[in-house]
Amino acid sequence: MNRPVVLDIDRSVGPLPGRLVLPLEHWQETLRFGCSLAALRRFRRALDDTLPPAYGTVMLGSGDFHHLSWPLIERVRTRSPFQVVVLDNHPDNMRYAFGVHCGSWVRRVAMLPQVSHVHVVGISSGDVARAHAWENYLAPLRRGRLSYWCLGVDVGWARRLGLAKAFHSFDDPQALVGEFRAQQRQRPLPTYLSIDKDVFATDVARTNWDQGRLQLQHAQALIDGLSGDLVGSDITGEVSSYRYRSWLKRRLSAIDRQPEVDAAELAAWQGQQHALNLRLLESIAARAA
Repeated sequence: MNRPVVLDIDRSVGPLPGRLVLPLEHWQETLRFGCSLAALRRFRRALDDTLPPAYGTVMLGSGDFHHLSWPLIERVRTRSPFQVVVLDNHPDNMRYAFGVHCGSWVRRVAMLPQVSHVHVVGISSGDVARAHAWENYLAPLRRGRLSYWCLGVDVGWARRLGLAKAFHSFDDPQALVGEFRAQQRQRPLPTYLSIDKDVFATDVARTNWDQGRLQLQHAQALIDGLSGDLVGSDITGEVSSYRYRSWLKRRLSAIDRQPEVDAAELAAWQGQQHALNLRLLESIAARAA
């Protein structure tokens, strides 16, 4: 089994068996929440210089770094196209005017020629509700490159815009898991898996974003139900505290209503996160075997 890699940007990931730790804290202010495209290209070159030829699941740290999945997915080379499955409480396909951020990277991945389709699974955020419809990039949904798998959100607006095939809406997680697994059985494809732990309910793990409804067993069933080979994976959604030096990032974070991290609870939340990481890595390793 390949070693998990920790992109140690915010010191939030606990000790993992056999891990390879890349000390990258000097990138935190530049990358956290969002960055310019030029900055992400520089970071991609840094990854190319430091990552080994083969490695396991990549731990990204806080969900504020989920856009780092983009360069990791871009690095994957396979003989045939692969799908990307993202477990996330948010679509991560929202408009952003300053490059790319943790809520806008999915559109970029859906444009990659080696990616056949992106499934974002477990969305219960209002980001896909009618009030925020205009903030979503519609082109990848319309072109059949992206699908949303939603829980308890009214997405009727999508039908009126001719996007019904791109939206799968369910009242409960079990129904979502069952339908997703059934679809996967029908069309086996190699898969890159990206997990943002804000997809879980708060009793599973606390993050610094609003959270979804999945329990651990739902994620395990989704991972087990993936079709084809697992060509790569990453996990994000750790909880860490940081104050931006950039006024713009402080302002954008406030606009996104990003919750404050309770300093008194931080250690307990990180312990809960670490236990969840171990279980997720076990499920990914079993699927990759």
